[in-house]
Amino acid sequence: PSALSKKDSAPAGHTDYYGKRLQKTSDLQSNACVAPAEPTPPFIRQALKKVHPEVTARYYGCGLVVPECLEGCRILDLGSGSGRDCYMLSQLVGEKGHVTGIDMTEGQLAVAMAYVDHHMREFAYKTPNVSFVQGYIEALSEAGLEKNSFDIIISNCVVNLSPDKKKVLSEAYSVLKDGGELYFSDVYSNERLTEEIKNHKVLWGECLGGALWWKDLLQFAEEVGFSPPRLVTANVITVDNQELQDALGNFKFVSATYRLFKVPKGNTKPCQVIYNGTITGMEENFKFDCRYTFKVNEVVEVDAEVSSILTNSRFAADFTFQPPGGPCGPIGVKPKAGIVDPFELALQQEKQGPGSDTGGCCRTQDATCCK
Repeated sequence: PSALSKKDSAPAGHTDYYGKRLQKTSDLQSNACVAPAEPTPPFIRQALKKVHPEVTARYYGCGLVVPECLEGCRILDLGSGSGRDCYMLSQLVGEKGHVTGIDMTEGQLAVAMAYVDHHMREFAYKTPNVSFVQGYIEALSEAGLEKNSFDIIISNCVVNLSPDKKKVLSEAYSVLKDGGELYFSDVYSNERLTEEIKNHKVLWGECLGGALWWKDLLQFAEEVGFSPPRLVTANVITVDNQELQDALGNFKFVSATYRLFKVPKGNTKPCQVIYNGTITGMEENFKFDCRYTFKVNEVVEVDAEVSSILTNSRFAADFTFQPPGGPCGPIGVKPKAGIVDPFELALQQEKQGPGSDTGGCCRTQDATCCK
């Protein structure tokens, strides 16, 4: 991730940490901001192979935050760094889609922008579908990004670097279209962190000092206007550095991926849905979050919240909808409601072993995982 917060708001030396001290992924001092070697879908692996080696080498961390159903979408990458994910997503949205990367760090942006023409030739696109903007993730409108203009916003281990996380969510909500989604991976703590930990320069730079208490995410999302966050995956973060572990005391951390939608509230009822199998790479089943995995042609009853998301988002065309008790046959799966504790999910997934999901940042393996 890149340091994206205003210089006078972050701990001293914060911008230097990313702009000068870190030149490549292997320079990170702890293992908290790097992802595990989990299987990545073949079509995403192929897209990554076409990204220029210099762009990949200058990318901090190798987690992947890739939502589904991207063809023709307009995507914003918060903290795009050297542009690796933007160039990968460029191929997934196609020439009719568009990817914008925003970052504060001049050096990272210089690398990203130097390879626009190279990638457009590589992808055989007549006109560029990637652009990069310098700016702060707390001030997207100031950076020239239009309101109601993006279908999807992604972010990988960057929101924790902002001192004003509610403002980040508010700005994201503003520039998303109706039905749009914020799909992001980040680090969360089991309690609110102390000021001492928040101001610890190395812990901040390693993605831990800025971690948000996971329950605060739920509150901020509601206050900004998003639908309740849907937890997709969660993984335990381990800190092997004894000095850092001593500084952290009893605080625990997870890397978690959430999806937040900008959809109407209160006017949708529970319904039965049937997944049509039309999402690229998800033809047999579509894992929406940790509670719902939709199998093709299976009847599933969903609660009002999920019903609203599916009917008002880009996924609407991928499902057949029926009212509860309607003519679509017996119910395959009952609704699953309630808030999921990411720490409980992380422990469950740890017992089950590595999954097949693309992972976010901030995990525990070394940076060779995406090579």
